[in-house]
Amino acid sequence: MNKAIISFVVSIVIGFGLGYLVFGVIMGDSDQQPQVAQTEPTDEASDTQGQKEEAKEETTSVDANNILNSKGCLGCHAVDSLGLDGGATGPDLSKAFTDVEGKHGKSIDEFLKEPTSAVMSSVISGSPLTDEERTQVLDMLKQASEK
Repeated sequence: MNKAIISFVVSIVIGFGLGYLVFGVIMGDSDQQPQVAQTEPTDEASDTQGQKEEAKEETTSVDANNILNSKGCLGCHAVDSLGLDGGATGPDLSKAFTDVEGKHGKSIDEFLKEPTSAVMSSVISGSPLTDEERTQVLDMLKQASEK
């Protein structure tokens, strides 16, 4: 009886340890929280339009990290043109906004609704994008393709 209990406890510990390694470390679930650009209000009239646009672009990149990270995209894909490191399993998404139609026969918007590749079909069916999430992803991929 004691051997059975000890074996059970050891199995649980090993199972949780492997689960942590596979889903926590290998699959990209990190403890790092996305950093949000901090801006301080200033009374100086020296802020130029270029500086404001640069701050807006930095915030937008962080937003891309949030949606792409929260939906698991960065576990397999990177978006180099936005400076988003991710997995190397899938292709870089920097030009996906313009390249998907030629590669898969449908627009990126339609592809995100109903992917034609087997891998993405199973991924998206397991965690479909809402209309708002799809719009956020499309905006970020469009921005990535323009850089």
